[in-house]
Amino acid sequence: MAIGRPDIPDRALRRQWLLDRIFQGATQVSAGLVLVILLGIIVSLFIGGWQALNLFGVGFLTSDEWNPVTDQFGALVPIYGTLVSSLIALLIAVPIGFGIALFLTEVAPHWMRRPIGTAIELLAAIPSIIYGMWGLFVFAPLLSRYVQPWLQDTFGNTAIIGALFQGAPLGIGMLPAGIILGIMIIPFITAIMRDVFMTTPKFLKESAYGVGATHWEMVWNVVLPYTRIGAVGGIFLGLGRALGETMAVTFIIGNTHRLSVSLFEPGNSIASTLANEFTEAVGEIHTSSLIALGLVLFMITSVVLALAKLLLMSLERRDAVKH
Repeated sequence: MAIGRPDIPDRALRRQWLLDRIFQGATQVSAGLVLVILLGIIVSLFIGGWQALNLFGVGFLTSDEWNPVTDQFGALVPIYGTLVSSLIALLIAVPIGFGIALFLTEVAPHWMRRPIGTAIELLAAIPSIIYGMWGLFVFAPLLSRYVQPWLQDTFGNTAIIGALFQGAPLGIGMLPAGIILGIMIIPFITAIMRDVFMTTPKFLKESAYGVGATHWEMVWNVVLPYTRIGAVGGIFLGLGRALGETMAVTFIIGNTHRLSVSLFEPGNSIASTLANEFTEAVGEIHTSSLIALGLVLFMITSVVLALAKLLLMSLERRDAVKH
């Protein structure tokens, strides 16, 4: 027996080996189950939407016509509404979430960090239907009365972006839907960025201060480069949340199958189309078209997450080369 090594009976070794094998098998089964579920979702959506995809072909993705009476369906308007509203949400949520996360980790006194962090996390716990009701009954009237007329007077006659602010200020449409989505994903982006910023080692910050860096220079040259991979991941997770949001968007986007450049005009998204029409779909073509829309949303989300993964891998390789 080696000096300092306890004498472990063979039975204990066999028991430990068996537990390790069980643990390894359980983790492999769990990982495989995720892939099976994912594959099952794809197959079921493809089978359910095949009739519409086979009938309309590529035109299903490029047509803006959605007419259940004539059984003519195109996904362009819902796809456009989903992407535009999510883009508006990111333009709002990313800078605000970034600022809140930096404030909580680098600026706010310790007694203030927990109450504000808790309030941000509570925003994430509010059901989406509450956001939708608040947006329709409270936010939309304020937007149509004060914000949209100001945007129209200020930017309506601008050469390049003026078309985005044309139309009647109804308080519902692409812009309100994007703003509500932005408010909804702020807590997710903020929480992830805050946790990521807190992982920056203190000795790196102290080293920056030691060579004469200001507070902002320390954040820009130390915190952000060290945490940018996690921050980018948090942004894409927020985007994935915005792409699939249903009830809040359904309340505020207008639910109109009409393609318009103006952000004031009512529109539609894939999720809101499914929520509004799936239970009332008449005929196999209508139902199949809605399922095909679900497949399109699934593919859009998958592509976004894949691009996020590729971007993170590229950043990791670039950091590895630098070091």
